[in-house]
Amino acid sequence: MTGDKGNKLARVVLENSHGSKLATDPKLDSGSQKRIGDQLRAMYDELMQQPVPDRFRDLLDQLDKKNGAKEGSQ
Repeated sequence: MTGDKGNKLARVVLENSHGSKLATDPKLDSGSQKRIGDQLRAMYDELMQQPVPDRFRDLLDQLDKKNGAKEGSQ
């Protein structure tokens, strides 16, 4: 059972009935697309609620100061 988690949730058709590759990109059915979209939205909504870590905020402040100095010198 290792390595096949989720394999039964969505199937992507890569070959036609004759075994040759299809000319179009593989597509997921609408139910699978919705499920993936809902899960991604839930995951990123939770992430967006978290505060920006101090070290990233400091880096962003440094970049803002550098960009402000560049704009002022032009």
